[in-house]
Amino acid sequence: MTTTTAPALPPVPTGPAPRSLAPDVARGLLLLFIAVANVWVYLEGPTGIGHRPEGGGPDRVTDGIVALLADDRSRPMFAILFGYGIATMVRRLTEKGLDDRTTRRIMRRRHLWLIALGLVHSALLFGGDILAPYGVTGLLAMLLVHRSRRTLLMWGSISVGLMLLALTALHVLAAEQEVPEVDGYLGAMVMNLISSGTSVVASAVLLLFLSQVVAGVLLARVGWLDRPWDHRSVLARVFWWSMAVNLVLNLPWALAVARVWTPDGATLVVVTVLHLASGLVAAFGYVCGFAWWASHVQGRRRHPATTAATAALVAVGRRSLTCYLLQSVVLAPLLSPWGLGLGAQMGTATATVLAVGVWASTVAVAVALERAGRRGPFEVLLRRGTYGRGGTLVRAAP
Repeated sequence: MTTTTAPALPPVPTGPAPRSLAPDVARGLLLLFIAVANVWVYLEGPTGIGHRPEGGGPDRVTDGIVALLADDRSRPMFAILFGYGIATMVRRLTEKGLDDRTTRRIMRRRHLWLIALGLVHSALLFGGDILAPYGVTGLLAMLLVHRSRRTLLMWGSISVGLMLLALTALHVLAAEQEVPEVDGYLGAMVMNLISSGTSVVASAVLLLFLSQVVAGVLLARVGWLDRPWDHRSVLARVFWWSMAVNLVLNLPWALAVARVWTPDGATLVVVTVLHLASGLVAAFGYVCGFAWWASHVQGRRRHPATTAATAALVAVGRRSLTCYLLQSVVLAPLLSPWGLGLGAQMGTATATVLAVGVWASTVAVAVALERAGRRGPFEVLLRRGTYGRGGTLVRAAP
């Protein structure tokens, strides 16, 4: 749909606009999930299901808890919020009077910049980057953002089927293989780029994250995150039911990762499918749960930053790209073999505590930037890549 605009309109300002509390709180908490779900990638040692290195009792308990609550839940959560962000940004650009062609060009630039940032992030620091796959998925999502709910649900269902097939095969094969060792930083760069490139291609061909992005677009349409106080009862029901589903369906996988039992063959395939499918349910439930909690905080005081904790989460959410990349900036040199190599000497319990500490340090950075009235540096970079150096969009005459 195109919107007719009057000629010679003034530039569109791109300064800070009022934001809903719920998405920023969700992003802030999500980054904690990402930190604890990703830190094990840097560790070394013989591994089993879930690729955790063997460890003692505290490590196994930690492995089970993280596998139950965070593994293959943080990525879908991020994708849901990414889809919500796409729909929200498209709506705001349209409200500013931009036509569909201009809006698509802006969003295309944004997603291409995300792909570029992701590939650089992967090469330099972390092969499990999610920015590049999400950038590719964003390009695909722009083909659907204005389509009917029925069309979105159809493509979302196709994406779920393809994702379950692909990731189940990947998990089952990975359970039987050790992570290959690489020599030096250059070798790590090559391996990371191969991993990231494979993920980008798979995301485009197999639509790995499209279903979650579609869920985010639908969330934006119904207003659950924009006006969570109007939807508290349904948000609460979705959260608690999704947590129950996650507990029942994902517990076998979590116990396997904790080495309580060892499924194989067809049993491993079934357990893996249940783990991945419940991850989609849990991710949606987490987003709804964070929104439900945020609505209560916001409703009591009628102000977005009612407590220090809430204000801190909002600050992180507004700088989620910077805080996500900062996790790798700290963890990769500390734990990787090409850095200090502490990952070779660390169990998962200690590494999880470290991950929480790193997340807390990014919270401190975000709060400092908030108090200074500054955006995150990578938000600024992405904004300039999207809108240009001037920070404004000039609306062209039709």
